[in-house]
Amino acid sequence: MEIEKRALLLSGGGARAAYQVGVLKALTEILPSTAHNPFPIICGTSAGAINAAALASHPGSFREAVHNLELLWRNLSPDKVYKTSGASLFKSLARIGLSLFNQGSSEGKPLSLLDNSPLLDLLREAVDLDALDGAIESGNLEALCITALGYSSGESVNFFQGRPGLAFWRRYQRIGSPCKLTYQHLLASSAIPTIFPSVKIHREYFGDGALRQIAPISPALHLGANRLFIIGVSSNRNPIHWGKRKAIRHTPSMAQIMGQMFNSAFIDALEGDIEHMERINELLSLIPDDVREAEGLVLRQVNSLVISPSEEMDVIAGRKVRSLPPSLRLALRAVGATKKGGGATAASYLLFTSDYCGTLIDMGYKDAMWERNHIEEFFELDKIP
Repeated sequence: MEIEKRALLLSGGGARAAYQVGVLKALTEILPSTAHNPFPIICGTSAGAINAAALASHPGSFREAVHNLELLWRNLSPDKVYKTSGASLFKSLARIGLSLFNQGSSEGKPLSLLDNSPLLDLLREAVDLDALDGAIESGNLEALCITALGYSSGESVNFFQGRPGLAFWRRYQRIGSPCKLTYQHLLASSAIPTIFPSVKIHREYFGDGALRQIAPISPALHLGANRLFIIGVSSNRNPIHWGKRKAIRHTPSMAQIMGQMFNSAFIDALEGDIEHMERINELLSLIPDDVREAEGLVLRQVNSLVISPSEEMDVIAGRKVRSLPPSLRLALRAVGATKKGGGATAASYLLFTSDYCGTLIDMGYKDAMWERNHIEEFFELDKIP
């Protein structure tokens, strides 16, 4: 009989990742209060990678780990993630302008619209990567996987640290690479394209892991998972939002176009992969076990539960843009990253404010509690220690 092995998948989405914390908070109330990490395999991409690392490295109970993560997000402010002064923004724009005279590249630090150097200090304070070895040796964790995109190779690289025996893998445009995870991996995975600078790891520069991540679910399966708990950051799976068309008031703003590009990178691949997995599960359910064994079919059904937002984050972001620092608010308004400009989607990825993040946490908690019966059903096959 196959051993049930759960994995937690946390997708990307900048500030939208606060929603994941609300879902996890609900889990701590549904699961036993003393339960250690209920997910031996944790996979994170972009901002989800930071949440994943914080959970995997925490030495205490699952409830304590989530509580600390909630405190982090509820007390977040943009200046803890990126420099918010007008001078910093002007300096970044000037470097981009000068790069036009150097074949589009920059000497020294990679180009970006925002300087996210404060994020490194926040990571060092919130995530103890040195504790991963202890968690793995104790059996509390099998693997932590962080995904980033190599800008030279164009490959989606799944950097993972885990128990002995987990091997390197290679598929089309994606590889699994065992390594000792560092803060550079977290910075690289969460480097939103053009917004935050790329990060050099070994001999290549890496950026946000959501880019070209054509199979977001596959790392967890390669690491041995057969039960997936997936937290999304889009309301697209909610049928009430299907087919809605907003009135066209003007030509698309730059922020509106950028928002759709971000959605394509951070959301579409995961939702497409989930739909693909569900179809394969349906097909496999039609094939008797003895026939599968006789034919040598190696595919297996994967039990999954997906929790995703019940409300549109773009709409919430449109109401919260005013809480950003004046310099960034002015820049976002200039490119149409407002409700009126149609580009609130782009703003939703950068709204690292306690007001916006707190609202998303509350929504995540509410949505997960609505799914309580399904969550209890998902965990009933395994006893939480």
